[in-house]
Amino acid sequence: MLKVKIKKISEFAKLPKKMTPHSSGYDIFSNNSDEIIIPPQKVVLIPTGFALEIPQKYEAQIRPRSGLAINHKIGILNSPGTIDSDFRGEVKIIAYNFGKKDFIVKNHMRIAQLIFSKVEDVIFQKSDLLGETDRNSGGFGHTKL
Repeated sequence: MLKVKIKKISEFAKLPKKMTPHSSGYDIFSNNSDEIIIPPQKVVLIPTGFALEIPQKYEAQIRPRSGLAINHKIGILNSPGTIDSDFRGEVKIIAYNFGKKDFIVKNHMRIAQLIFSKVEDVIFQKSDLLGETDRNSGGFGHTKL
């Protein structure tokens, strides 16, 4: 099991939590004394009140919550956001309102998800020839059902 140190930056911060035993992600809660309003088509940085010490060779990813996306049109920019193992600052969520009305973030609202992933070091090998596939260089929208 991966061990990640977590530090409360705010005494009132609510730490990430799995909402079901088999959840992949840990829900992240906002940490704001006043309501935060996200106007339509605007971006807001939401504090969480905690920082992480992620072991080397791992990263944390910030992902949107599907309920906020489908019900309120709230997404996470730079998604998935990456928290590198050498970052020690407060985790903050870059939230965007894709909707047409204000969205209000109340304190301790579940605002995003936190997922941990192993990171591999890569050695790039320069080559003038790559192996062929059925797809080859077919890009966005290439595959059809």
